[in-house]
Amino acid sequence: MTLNPLRQKLQSNQGTLGLWVTMECASITEIAVALNIDWVVVDMEHGHLDYKDAMDHIRVVRETGTSVIIRVSDIREDCVKRALDMGAHGIILPLPRSAADVECGFRYGRYAPRGARGIGGERAVKWGLGFKDYLQIANEETMIIPMIETREAAADIDNILAIDGLEAIFLGPADMSATFGHLGEWEGGGVAQLNLDILEKAAARGIATGVVGTSIDDARQRQQQGFKMIALGSDAGLLIRSLQQGLSALGRDIKPHLWF
Repeated sequence: MTLNPLRQKLQSNQGTLGLWVTMECASITEIAVALNIDWVVVDMEHGHLDYKDAMDHIRVVRETGTSVIIRVSDIREDCVKRALDMGAHGIILPLPRSAADVECGFRYGRYAPRGARGIGGERAVKWGLGFKDYLQIANEETMIIPMIETREAAADIDNILAIDGLEAIFLGPADMSATFGHLGEWEGGGVAQLNLDILEKAAARGIATGVVGTSIDDARQRQQQGFKMIALGSDAGLLIRSLQQGLSALGRDIKPHLWF
């Protein structure tokens, strides 16, 4: 049974690079895999992707050196269970506000005795052909990654980082800024330093921290700061960024692309 490549890299303290997927075409992820990208996050919280779209992205990652993580739409049992049954290596929990919220995600994503995940015969277990092998490693290899993106989560970060089995967190600067009263800013008024404080606390516990880079220069700075999961951007954002650069170079007056 294939182990989780991302988890192995983080355990050996490697920095990893990823792609945020927001569009339905699985060829996007297929290209990322061909480029040996470390991980992709398929975003089912925002936008229009449904389970069939997510399944197509998961298919092209299977048994490669790339991990696929699903950002589920909510911290609910059905959302977590279905994403993992499809064969995702892990999930991102959106908008947790407390350690209790994160622990809830772990309970839904872990089999007994730690959790309450139901045992099914779906794609994760190769339709039953890899049933025993998968069950032996699933609780250990499946990553449950909270998105730290609220003022409440930041206030409860010590308790969140103390949760048994937590190996990585991901920061959401825009939503974090909004909860501090800076709507529409990426890291408004003190949020940049708060994120670095969270990074330091996580690193002290051996927990990896992820973030989306807003540009190549920003991604390079994030590497220097110690982030171990850095998204180069989103599929749509990277396309827009590249088109804007080309249009600008050829004389068009283009507003800069500020988001990822």
